[in-house]
Formats: sequence, structure tokens, C-alpha cells
Amino acid sequence: MTKIQKLLIGGVLALLVVGGAGAAAWWKFKGPAAHGAPEEKAEAPTDPIEYKYITLDKVIVMLRNGEGETGSHYLAVDLVFKTPPKSEKLTKEHLPLLRSVAVRSLSSQTRAQATAMTVDQLSERLNKAYTQAYQDEHHDKPFTEVMIGKLIVE
Repeated sequence: MTKIQKLLIGGVLALLVVGGAGAAAWWKFKGPAAHGAPEEKAEAPTDPIEYKYITLDKVIVMLRNGEGETGSHYLAVDLVFKTPPKSEKLTKEHLPLLRSVAVRSLSSQTRAQATAMTVDQLSERLNKAYTQAYQDEHHDKPFTEVMIGKLIVE
């Protein structure tokens, strides 16, 4: 085999390798619809607002005694309110009201009920209480949701 034949065969092999790599890349980046799979749509951001988070620390609630219980039991919770920037000032002004609604909502529980609830269940209960309180006053909530920052039941 001559030197020219070896170069020619090497060139053809190089072209095949580069062509194969290009075809593989095209196949991969072409999308799943071209391969018979349903195309997944990219989810558009549904919440472009950059929220502010306002804390309400040390909401302490005395829990009711259950049947046969003696002594005092307490629940301490730190709340975090997710609010749009335009409502941040109003939410801060409403913190005393928000504390009162939380105490009213949570004080009807016994220690057994409070310890049986998950953080998500407690948060859901508070969100419902805040929604109801603002509906009763015929006002819109200045925040979108309340979250639990810290929870202690004693």
C-alpha cells in the first residue's frame, strides 16, 4: 500500500467518524418528538414576582388540656408571611392582627392534637384562618401564604 492510499483511507475514516458524531449530536438535540416520543414542553415560570418574607416570631399559645390531663401545655411558633413587595408595608402593619388570628386558631387544640399535626397541616390550618379573617373583614390578604419557621409543642 502506498503512502497516498494510506492517507486516502485515513481521510475517509476520519470523515466517517466526524459524520457519525455529527449525526449522533443531531439525533440527540433534534428533540423527543422526532423519535416518536411525546414532546415535553418547558414550563414557563408561573410566578415571576420576587416575594418578600416577613417574620412574626414567638407566637405562644396555651393549649387546652385533654381528658385526664393536668398541667399547662404550650405551643410556640414562628410564622413567615410570603408577600409581594407592594404589600410588604401593609403586612408589617397587620402583624398584631396576624398574631391574634394565629392565637385564636391554635388555642382550641389540645396537646395531643397539636403534636399529631404535621407542619404542613398546621400551616394549612393557619392559611384557612387568615383567609376567613380577611373575608369577614371584606379585605384582601396582603400576603399570599403563611409558612411555619419554627414549631415547639411542650
